[in-house]
Amino acid sequence: MYIRELHLRDYRSWPELKLDLNPGIVLFVGRNGFGKTNIVEALGYVAHLSSHRVSQDAPLVRHGMASARVSATAVNQGRELTAHLLIKPHAANQAQINRTRCKSPRELLGVVKTVLFSPEDLALVRGEPAERRRYLDDVIATRTPRLAGVKADYDKVLRQRNALLKSASAAMRRGYGDTEGASALATLDVWDSQLAALGAQVINARLELFDHLSDLIPAAYEGLAPESRPAHIAYKSTIDVEDRDVLEAVMLAELGAKRQREIERGISLVGPHRDDLELHLGTAPAKGFASHGETWSYAIALRFAEFQLLRSEDSDPVLILDDVFSELDAQRREKLVKLAAGVEQVFITAAVDEDLPDNLVPMERFEISVADTEEGRVSVLGRTENSAEEASETAFESETESETESVSDAESMIEEKERGEVKKAGETDE
Repeated sequence: MYIRELHLRDYRSWPELKLDLNPGIVLFVGRNGFGKTNIVEALGYVAHLSSHRVSQDAPLVRHGMASARVSATAVNQGRELTAHLLIKPHAANQAQINRTRCKSPRELLGVVKTVLFSPEDLALVRGEPAERRRYLDDVIATRTPRLAGVKADYDKVLRQRNALLKSASAAMRRGYGDTEGASALATLDVWDSQLAALGAQVINARLELFDHLSDLIPAAYEGLAPESRPAHIAYKSTIDVEDRDVLEAVMLAELGAKRQREIERGISLVGPHRDDLELHLGTAPAKGFASHGETWSYAIALRFAEFQLLRSEDSDPVLILDDVFSELDAQRREKLVKLAAGVEQVFITAAVDEDLPDNLVPMERFEISVADTEEGRVSVLGRTENSAEEASETAFESETESETESVSDAESMIEEKERGEVKKAGETDE
């Protein structure tokens, strides 16, 4: 897979950006804060419906604007599709595939597939379980977009159940002998049933993914750090997952066993929202015991494994290396370059050329700078190709007649769509 065209409007520091791209290595060079990461973040947002940097949509929209738009045309084994996404911080996001409106932005999942390496990946090893759950769920959504809807439905039921536990805790403590308590407990029974049905599907999908990663991650880590302790992973759940055919029944039983504690605490204690992907080095957990180099190697191994799995099931996803070379030693830089060399398309960002490996030769190179305008400071992009062609003009400019008719029509169709209360894809509970 490769991105043939990427078009941003009012996305963070970019009032307007249109890139026509080719397969190969695409390099963006610019000082920190100039907007290079915003470009790859936008592409990742279309792929996963979430940012790797922030949990809310408001920071993605340029200051003073009501919305931001991202359009990406992906070519996958000769088939070309364009994903359009209108990001609205205070309303439901809207999406289209080519000229067809989507009922939900989740329908975009699978049109663009990316695997992103970034400094934020250290949180996969050092961070809380929520970071690792998100890693699993993002890979699942990329492989099987339908399951993203299951996860979203689970999150919705979980919010409703938690709200009931908090608001009706006193009544439920009085039990079935109290009219209000009996009503609240009956409602809790309904939420339990739905939570178990959806939660079993989420856990089962994670376990199926775990089966693949349990070999890929240790192998990737050994390749990066052969001198280190061996890596291995484990899936820790709030329920017994030995028999996957009865996960729903097991979860329902565990909800019953923990009910009193949940009523007392006002929160759901059972379900995939409490699970974790445990990362180990030798006999010790990686979190808290791994050195800085080992932590980086583990984080890269997680992304290596993700990439290899997606590649084995379909064409190459687009590989994004966001400002990671500066954090790596020469050996790990070499490993990443070797991976990038065989990928159909790679996006790389770097602050300065000195951060890049000597053997990295981009097909297309873009220089990022900033300019002061009446609307404030904005990002500016200049293009230099490794060919005899002359460097093209900057991609920051006002919209011209050269913009394709399909993109223009798509904008109009999206912006005319009535605002709904559809839940944004990618939202999860804390």
